Amino acid sequence: MIDEFAKDSLHRRLRRDREALLWKLDGLSEYDARRPLTATGTNLLGLVKHVATVEARYFGEVFDRPSPEPLPRWQDHDGSDQWATEDETRDQIIGFYRRTWEHSDATINELPLEAPGHVPWWPEPSPNTNLFAIIVHVLGETIRHAGHADILREGIDGRTGVRAEYEQQIDEEARAAYCAKIEQAARSAAPIKT
Repeated sequence: MIDEFAKDSLHRRLRRDREALLWKLDGLSEYDARRPLTATGTNLLGLVKHVATVEARYFGEVFDRPSPEPLPRWQDHDGSDQWATEDETRDQIIGFYRRTWEHSDATINELPLEAPGHVPWWPEPSPNTNLFAIIVHVLGETIRHAGHADILREGIDGRTGVRAEYEQQIDEEARAAYCAKIEQAARSAAPIKT
């Protein structure tokens, strides 16, 4: 009984955080969805593509249930899953992610938590694992990248939050006052030397 409760709880959280990641693309121009926003090139549409690829591999290959989506061999990983080419549309990448959800959800629903899996890209002695560990791993990846997306989106237009229904109108004056208070505390704690 605890296994089903744990599985259901983790799966519910994964579904929630998938949606949060996609929501970060809402209302953005093609340029803003794709442009590099960090020194390493991190971008919003690339995060979605990356998480879709990660999820497709972990809930597919690891349990000998290959994704119906074409994926390059994991041995050939070159970072191309972290950005969108000019030939890839936003709708294609979102569609890939949503189809990956269906495949992943089927794996989660059909297998018990203790179902054995094998992750060939994990070093010894850890490549043999189970569904529970993979759900936790993929959930961690999704949460991590949804957090990245939240910060990137805030940097573009100030929008924050996990879900659209909880979003509040941005009060620029209150936000500026809050940041000024934090800045003052930082300066007081570590005076700038001139």
